[in-house]
Amino acid sequence: MVAAALAVLAWPISNRGVDPETASAEFVPASPVPVFPLPGVFLFPGQLLPLHVFEPRYRQMVADLLDGPGYLVVGTVRGADVASSDQVPAVLPVAGLGEIARHERLADGRYHIWLLGRARVRIDELPSNRQYRLVRCQPFRELPVARDEGRRLRELLRAATAARVAQQLTIPADTPTGMLADLLTQVVSAPQPVVEEIFAEPSIAARARKALAAHAQFPPLPR
Repeated sequence: MVAAALAVLAWPISNRGVDPETASAEFVPASPVPVFPLPGVFLFPGQLLPLHVFEPRYRQMVADLLDGPGYLVVGTVRGADVASSDQVPAVLPVAGLGEIARHERLADGRYHIWLLGRARVRIDELPSNRQYRLVRCQPFRELPVARDEGRRLRELLRAATAARVAQQLTIPADTPTGMLADLLTQVVSAPQPVVEEIFAEPSIAARARKALAAHAQFPPLPR
């Protein structure tokens, strides 16, 4: 592994300038963006993801980012490419664009960073003259959910999430359908291929239904 995710789920999910139902086409940097390949990690819009950065090439990446806009793509490594450290792992074509919201540089040069998920993006790899890899971000066009269907889906998503989370969550009443689907996806212990399919689904309604199907297929453990 190239980094250790300290935590994946953070709630309340930050909504600082992010509307997960409509923002995917808005937060797309024009210039190349570093990609941080991580096995089994997905960065959802609005999520706050803490990461421990210790490899020299990714220390260089963070140092470069702190001198610029601070945008970073978390690329989920394909499952078949995780095993060998001497290969360049392929990442999924739909990824999470994040912004460094906070950082801490340790005395030995390592970093703790906190990424705020800005949007899903489609990525294409580019040549890089740095130690780390670069990608071009393209908009991830989402299909909005109809009002009545969205209302029904939000009720189901809230109930499913409540059944899986031990602590009491205060979820705002106006939380969008897409964000609720993302939250449920994070708390369902589903295999990576299942999460990949949900994460890359452009239809918000279909994404919500797939998250609910995963909830039904992989029941929560007894409390």
